[in-house]
Amino acid sequence: MISKNCFEDSVMRFADDCQKNGVIDAELYPKYDVQRGLRDKNGNGVLAGLTKVSRIESNKIVDGKKVPCEGRLFYRGYDIHDLVSGPVKEHRFAYEEIAYLLLFSKLPTPQQLEDFKNTLAYSRTLPTNFVRDVIMKAPSKDIMNTLSRSILTLASYDTKADDISIPNVLRQCLMLISVFPMLSVYGYHAYNHYECDDSMYIHRPDENLSTAENLLRLLRPDMKYSPLEAHVLDLALVLHMEHGGGNNSTFTTHVVTSSGTDTYATITSALSSLKGPKHGGANIKVVQMMNDLKEHVKDLKDEDEVKDYLKKLLHKEAFDKKGLIYGMGHAVYSKSDPRAEIFKRFVKQLSQEKNRIDDFNLYSMIETMAPEVIAEERRIYKGVSANVDFYSGFVYSMLDIPVELFTPIFAIARIVGWSAHRIEELINVDKIIRPAYMSVIDNAEYIPLNQR
Repeated sequence: MISKNCFEDSVMRFADDCQKNGVIDAELYPKYDVQRGLRDKNGNGVLAGLTKVSRIESNKIVDGKKVPCEGRLFYRGYDIHDLVSGPVKEHRFAYEEIAYLLLFSKLPTPQQLEDFKNTLAYSRTLPTNFVRDVIMKAPSKDIMNTLSRSILTLASYDTKADDISIPNVLRQCLMLISVFPMLSVYGYHAYNHYECDDSMYIHRPDENLSTAENLLRLLRPDMKYSPLEAHVLDLALVLHMEHGGGNNSTFTTHVVTSSGTDTYATITSALSSLKGPKHGGANIKVVQMMNDLKEHVKDLKDEDEVKDYLKKLLHKEAFDKKGLIYGMGHAVYSKSDPRAEIFKRFVKQLSQEKNRIDDFNLYSMIETMAPEVIAEERRIYKGVSANVDFYSGFVYSMLDIPVELFTPIFAIARIVGWSAHRIEELINVDKIIRPAYMSVIDNAEYIPLNQR
């Protein structure tokens, strides 16, 4: 048996071999017309399928040429601005209504919406002793991993776990949509108690409350929240609920669904994709970047000083030295992200209620300044604007939501979109997704072990 030090040395040597021998010549990608990241040189995604769940518009045809335009997002054909404005004007919550739309392709009548809310409330329960036996047994700081483990364990309680008929898959999706907030928040409380030595409290959801209200109720010791807090969180969930079939986690949903596997494995795969910092974890990076900015910029109202910091970010001289201004730019949008535009109006209201208007003004300054700095310092093929992640982390911090729950909240929203896409894949495509990879390895002659 080797020692721990020998083991670690061996792993490092093996890793060096992996790194050295695993490099593919970058020139081979254009030579064989391979679109890295399934995107062309202009950032346009390779067409991999068809969908009726949502649509993103980021450019239009003018005089036969594709030119960038203000970003637009449609859920089942309805503009996201219109979908949000209705509930906002009527001072009601939108998450359940928009979830109904995405799942069933139509806006609900009042009675249909009430029936749907009752269905979600009925499904908002976990198996007996599940919290004690599963969630509390192995607490982790990574709540996304806790969430994945909980979902896979739920499969063992389902006597029809492998049934991929549409009625059964819909039942499973509705259950997962309902319990995601509980699994996420309870997972955090277990971590906070066992790993951070804080108090433990497990609240039950209230069947009469919305998803956003229940989230805050489950999270807070006193179960209290203001109407504005709940409505802003509800809006955040709606804006993160769906974003086309090509984003990484939703494409993962399509790929895994096409293999014929069960709902629990599919949603866990989507979660694993979402937790990556290049996808659902981006808003955490924004908050961390802003904290670093506050430590290194003396006068946060001095535009020149803030601009110098942004330049240092791009030159890999500040924060994580990655050369990125987090929250700026998007794989699809160029001129604007409609989700960020909608969000910003309500972020200001919340910052006033929370006495954080100075922070809001700093975010606004950077939103205006960053695209200019990027244009000056970089050669870019399209415009750059703030994306929804730029403000979402700020909102969650004002809601006193711990950083460990930022990405799980994204998942609580996006589970609706994943469910709609899973059902769409099952209905329309009976073929496993199997793209091609070209091999660029040279043939080699086998050498016997004693001759190497």
